[in-house]
Amino acid sequence: MMELFSIDFVLFTLGGYSVSLLELLSVGFGLVNVYLAGRGKSINFWFGYIYAILLFVMFIQKHLYSSMLLQPISLAFTILGHYRWTHPAKDEENHNKELKVTMLNARQRLLFVGGIILFTAVWGFFMQWISGQFPDLFPPARRPFLDACVMGAMFTAQYLSAQKKLDCWGAWIIVNTTNIILYLSAGLVFMPIVSTLYWINAVLGFTTWRKEMKKENCNA
Repeated sequence: MMELFSIDFVLFTLGGYSVSLLELLSVGFGLVNVYLAGRGKSINFWFGYIYAILLFVMFIQKHLYSSMLLQPISLAFTILGHYRWTHPAKDEENHNKELKVTMLNARQRLLFVGGIILFTAVWGFFMQWISGQFPDLFPPARRPFLDACVMGAMFTAQYLSAQKKLDCWGAWIIVNTTNIILYLSAGLVFMPIVSTLYWINAVLGFTTWRKEMKKENCNA
């Protein structure tokens, strides 16, 4: 069944690993997407749409099922974020008439962290169970709990990004740290590199958004 999705054309090998056209395209669109998001540019969402589709195809080939299932939801968050950033309420507008940057309070942060931990435990056990029940359809996941942690943290990061919350960058740092480990274990070459660049971009994005938030507060 999974062979039906094998459209992964190998371009060359690097360090003993095959580098595919699909992986290379994913890296390109992903980098542009996060670079523009880190600078608060709403055009980033158009690149995010393509990025989600490319990742869905790649993850299904690598048996990273949680990450695979994340992509349709990721696409929905991208649509939500695109709308929220470009159609804010009057009291949410920045000087460009787009959604302004805000922050969560301490209680909200605690709830989101607890949610990630709970989701990791529940989804990790579920992935182990479904692999045991349907081994032909779902071969054993490589890192079920790490995969689940990435999924939970990414749900949080994408929701907070869609709401333009400064806290989203903390969630993205968690996502990209775990993704580096996950991708290396799956034998990917460029995705660990791009996750490292995403990690750096998250730090820069946090700095940029914080400056924007302070500027908006001063002008309020």
